[in-house]
Amino acid sequence: MDKDILSVVIAGHVDHGKSTLIGRILFDTGSIPADKLAVIKAASGAGAKDPDLAFLTDQFQEEREKLMTIDTSQIRFSTSLRDYVIIDSPGHAEFTRNMMTGATRADFGILVVSAADGPEEQTKRHASILNMLGMKTLAVLVNKMDLAAYSEERFNAVVGETEDFLRRLGTKMLCAIPVSAMKGDNIAKRSKNMKWYKGPTVLSCLDKFKEEDLSAGKPLRFPVQDVYDIDGEKIFVGRVESGVIRKGDSVLVWPAGERTAVKEIKVFGASKVSANEGENIGMTLTEERGVIAGSVLSALVCPAVPRASFSADIFWLAESPMRSGEGFTFRCASQEVECVIEKIEKRIDSSTLETLEEPAGSVGPNEIGKVRIVCSKPVIVEDLAFIPGLGRFVLENDAGVQGAGIIR
Repeated sequence: MDKDILSVVIAGHVDHGKSTLIGRILFDTGSIPADKLAVIKAASGAGAKDPDLAFLTDQFQEEREKLMTIDTSQIRFSTSLRDYVIIDSPGHAEFTRNMMTGATRADFGILVVSAADGPEEQTKRHASILNMLGMKTLAVLVNKMDLAAYSEERFNAVVGETEDFLRRLGTKMLCAIPVSAMKGDNIAKRSKNMKWYKGPTVLSCLDKFKEEDLSAGKPLRFPVQDVYDIDGEKIFVGRVESGVIRKGDSVLVWPAGERTAVKEIKVFGASKVSANEGENIGMTLTEERGVIAGSVLSALVCPAVPRASFSADIFWLAESPMRSGEGFTFRCASQEVECVIEKIEKRIDSSTLETLEEPAGSVGPNEIGKVRIVCSKPVIVEDLAFIPGLGRFVLENDAGVQGAGIIR
């Protein structure tokens, strides 16, 4: 029987040990490819008991400096319970873009905080982004405990400060774990250096996380990502963002306004009777008219309701401020339309959550804006808490992704 797959994003200040943590998890779970492990062992020197994780971290850094994005599909590890895919968040500028564009599919987040420094401005900003992405539960790892003499008092102080900020965001801690990624304390095995700690290890904390059954009671939403023509048969591919889709189901097509039915569901060429939320599938339809990339299929009961204007929270990424009245390309799931920022209701500091201006004329880099968006034509968007995949979006112009946000 196949195990569940959970996508995990690892966030935190640039110097708090995220890459070393990834290296330790991969090593302790036997997930480093044999050829790379041989190189690491050679770099560690003869007779070394532990791998040179700094060497592995340097390899990650070297790839980033060459502007090569590490393929997250290759950063994998497994426990006896499930398989995991790690989404790393390298550096500061890269982090925000990755989190808002490529890492929006993460199921769970880990916030890494240094025992030596505590939560810094970047730590809090990353926590804000994770919250905006809909992650309401995080694991907090207080790393580099070896540099704090494995002090329980220091651990409690860092956890207290971090938890206070998370509480203000509305984020809960699933676990708070004292670790040393470099030494291997409390990653896969309990640390002998911190006998005062009675909680789970990092791996057991991850296994403890249970995804909510978001499909229960939720209507079908299926954005069509692409259309393939295989041997004269049209295959409509995409991700089930909510609900369940079954062979024979009747569905509505937006924006065509047509009604069709699911003829067959396919995954890697094999047929399925049904597909659940989160599954990437292909399907054939009885009536194909008006179904194109960017279409959204929805249930007949509780169908999708198109909207041309709506309120949103935007995390601004670009150096140039976002201004009221400015136009962008709006992308949500597979939908793409032109839009205008009609008004900026509030400008917020992402690290302190302090309101800086209300109303505001602009939003600067790394600030959050509460705005009203007007699109050139209606789109299918949903409240993030209701259907996350249709509650997240990015704003682009000729310079690329400028900001990203959520529908509240």
